[in-house]
Amino acid sequence: MRGQGWFRRPWPAAIMTCGSRKKKRRPGMAEQDAERFRRRTGLNEEDYRMLARLPLFAGFSRSDIRSLLADAWVQRFPRNAVLFLEQEPATRFFVVFEGWVKLFRETEAGQESVIGVFAPGESFAEAAVFDSGDYPVSAMTVEDSRLLVIPADSFIRKLRENADYALNVMASVSRHMRRLVQQVERLSVKSSTERVAEFLLRLAATEDGPVEIRLPLDKSLIARRLGMQPETFSRSLARLRALGVATSGARVTIADIGALKRLGAETASPCAPASPTGRRAQG
Repeated sequence: MRGQGWFRRPWPAAIMTCGSRKKKRRPGMAEQDAERFRRRTGLNEEDYRMLARLPLFAGFSRSDIRSLLADAWVQRFPRNAVLFLEQEPATRFFVVFEGWVKLFRETEAGQESVIGVFAPGESFAEAAVFDSGDYPVSAMTVEDSRLLVIPADSFIRKLRENADYALNVMASVSRHMRRLVQQVERLSVKSSTERVAEFLLRLAATEDGPVEIRLPLDKSLIARRLGMQPETFSRSLARLRALGVATSGARVTIADIGALKRLGAETASPCAPASPTGRRAQG
């Protein structure tokens, strides 16, 4: 019959089955490489999704990411682990998958001055790496954390070898800088109470209440991340009691998510973490 050659004949039953099981397809080279990379680095599906949202890796395919991260690895760090110290050579940078990290300096009086706090889905120390200099600050985990560690030499070598990689990174970082400027402008018109409400909404990660959440950081660090003094943060939390927000240590109960949204905190904020830590309150 004409056209019969376009159709493949079915495999004989003896080849198709062994008892009731189908013959397994052997993975291709690309799949084998991806699996070896996963086993070596410890990257999982959620990690890939976080990386794809980072400005540094936006627009890259998974194979491109594997190439750029050929010598990187995922590592767990306990609370208060020092990742690097100020004035040490900048030999690696990091992506936070779980936990929180603070950047700080020590003053001449020996006191700690927190420069920044980084949440899951954020990277840090890449500027020092690209500058080929020393770390301008120190870094420490503030809770048990899971981080991607990226060696500087390997990453920069990949950028030098592939102009497309370098141009993509430059474009992504430029877009990120423009977004940061816009975010700073938006934050400048928000009150401290609105910023705290916005932070709690992102932690809650739900559309309606009631909900109970846990503050992932010391209140002084949260205040630093939100660009305010610790006493301002405490006063803002107190003002939110009128909207059904109750605090007990690190636990925060929100009686009505909608009330916080109506305060003007509907838009997503760079001041809140990428991974939710909220759970439904009972009753």
